Amino acid sequence: MTILDPPTVDAASLGVYDSITDAIGNTPLVRLNRVTEGISATVYAKLEFLNPGGSVKDRAALAMIRAAEESGELLPGGTVVEGTSGNTGVGLTLVAAARGYRSVVVVPDKTSAEKIGLLRAHGAQVHVTPGGRPSHHPEFVRNVAIRLAAEIPGGWLAGQYDNPANPDAHRTTTGPEIWRQTQGRVTHFVAGVGTGGTITGTGEFLAEVSGGAVQTVGADPETSVYGGGDGRAWYIESVGHFLHPQTETDEWPDSYHPDVVDRLERITDVEALTVLHRLAREEGLLVGGSAGTAVAAALRVARTLGPDDVVVVIVPDSGRAYLSKYFDNEWLGRLGFPLYHAPSGPVVGDALGGRGIAPRTVPSTVTVAEAGDLLTDTPALPVVLARPGTGPIVVAEILGAVGPEALSDAPDDDPVGAHVAQPLPVVGVTEELSVAVRRIGGHRGPVVVAEAGRVVALADADDIRTAAGEHR
Repeated sequence: MTILDPPTVDAASLGVYDSITDAIGNTPLVRLNRVTEGISATVYAKLEFLNPGGSVKDRAALAMIRAAEESGELLPGGTVVEGTSGNTGVGLTLVAAARGYRSVVVVPDKTSAEKIGLLRAHGAQVHVTPGGRPSHHPEFVRNVAIRLAAEIPGGWLAGQYDNPANPDAHRTTTGPEIWRQTQGRVTHFVAGVGTGGTITGTGEFLAEVSGGAVQTVGADPETSVYGGGDGRAWYIESVGHFLHPQTETDEWPDSYHPDVVDRLERITDVEALTVLHRLAREEGLLVGGSAGTAVAAALRVARTLGPDDVVVVIVPDSGRAYLSKYFDNEWLGRLGFPLYHAPSGPVVGDALGGRGIAPRTVPSTVTVAEAGDLLTDTPALPVVLARPGTGPIVVAEILGAVGPEALSDAPDDDPVGAHVAQPLPVVGVTEELSVAVRRIGGHRGPVVVAEAGRVVALADADDIRTAAGEHR
């Protein structure tokens, strides 16, 4: 048998790398076939969850750490610090571990348990802080990270929101990859807008290389301020720009260049979750919530296009980080979202019928005296984050509950938000009735009823138990 000399080729082209960080990037494009039924344009998903850390944020993490090393801001033996909703933290901890740094990550309390577990598995020290704080609050995620970076010897704050290396990572890698992979045929680029790094860097490159022919489309949660929303909370992680009503100055990230975006598509949580579930069932793609937002926007755009158009949409991360949320019937049902699996019995909405009453809530800024007037005929009411206007109440913005007894000794001119007790139980209209009854336990009095994450009614706990008995 003749023994041949091995061919001389670049090791990286064979998937052989000297470090895990060398494996970041060069993610595949995969055509969407079934969710695009009736659409003549070609739609490709760029699968960023195939990066080593599981998300598009690996790119920015590597670029930011390299830039800090080159500038001397991050020294050997130092500590990488960041405030993040999770994915950037995972990318930073992966790169930090590979390059010999410690990592400290601050996340909001709405971050999925899987992401927090990933951070800790990579050796990060994780600080969980309440989400929904105004940006000037000392416990706001980024402010906690800034403080820790200053306190820790050798600490370096990644600062993804304002770090130019964030969009630069995509200007030099993601954009060129898409152009090369589509052989210059891409006509529309779609990505969610969070820190803005991905859409800014990629969009700028594609616009430049195509002479302005490629259109960049931002996918934004319906209530995010980027697309003109009022900033109230939503349930899809890692995308959009929340605005607390007490925020003194709303500052957008320097990483986001709005002029790069040709149009913004505002996507509801329900739209995102519906597409998310379809991708898993119909395309074999188990992806994260922000991917649902982005693909929903891409499909909306693609429906207006012709057979010569090519749409590329960024799929930022995997659904494996959200199994306890977006693919979990109990989480979905409690908030009244469409279920992933068909319910095994009657659901709250059908069983309650008309027994719920219109939602009554107490804004956190009203006085104790004013709140007392609202509580004359009920033992308790939800206290919610006070916002201007008359928009829907989001369950995530319920701060707690208040009843006459709790206010009996409080000064009349105190804000009622200073006297809240534990929140009332929440049940969703899509939730299995047996699950709802088990969760409210022996609670007496009003229960919040939610649909699509928003408060739609108050119901008496006894009515829910009675309905469960009737549907056995």
